[in-house]
Amino acid sequence: MSSIITLTTDFGLYDGYVGAMKGVILGINSNVSIVDLSHEIPPQDIQEAAYLLWTSYRFFPRGTIHVAVVDPGVGTERPAIIVDIGDQRFVGPDNGIFAYIYQDFPGATVTYITNRSYCLPQLSRTFHGRDVFAPVAAHLSRGTKRSEFGPELSTPVRGEVSSALVTRDYIKGQVVHVDRFGNAITNISESQFLRITGGQSFRIEFKDMYVDCINDTYGDVTAGETLAVMGSAGMLEISVNGGNAAHSLGLDRTTPISVVIE
Repeated sequence: MSSIITLTTDFGLYDGYVGAMKGVILGINSNVSIVDLSHEIPPQDIQEAAYLLWTSYRFFPRGTIHVAVVDPGVGTERPAIIVDIGDQRFVGPDNGIFAYIYQDFPGATVTYITNRSYCLPQLSRTFHGRDVFAPVAAHLSRGTKRSEFGPELSTPVRGEVSSALVTRDYIKGQVVHVDRFGNAITNISESQFLRITGGQSFRIEFKDMYVDCINDTYGDVTAGETLAVMGSAGMLEISVNGGNAAHSLGLDRTTPISVVIE
């Protein structure tokens, strides 16, 4: 049994969609705690949801169930699934939203949700978050065995995870997320960075600019100055102290970032 269910959606909070999902969950298991990871995913942005889920799930205790609903294919034949990594579970559409989870756990067990008795009696064609994913998560939290929901799915949609290219002399990566402060977070990990640099001089290049050091904190440089730090997710990020790097430097989720040994 689980005491925690998290929710990640692109629903926002203006409408009652998130509240309806919570109502369904609590109607099935009133003892569960519901944690909102984010409801501000840009509409239909599966890759953004996949990344944000990846940065958060590891901080939850064993048994946590994560519901992720960014679902452009809602109402179509795309499967609804449960992904089991052993000590946590994920519930959502089979559309690549669990791409980073599959990267961390390539042997994860995936269950195709076919048993409608664990869904709401009437299925909307446009709101499976409420009618499928919320009740399935709630029943899982009550201890229903995964096998009760349907058969295993051997070929789930694994989605795309942007990986940095690492050689002896350079790393070619890109921005994969811009947070609400405008920090441009890359797919270059601290371990990859240290493996290449190893105490040597380097340049972190982006657009027509570069920085040649890693700072410990944003406050290590003057206000308005560009810097590079290793962020909270353990990934290289480009920032502006007191400013918005994405806006002032023209960075977005596709901007190439390179680390080059001098």
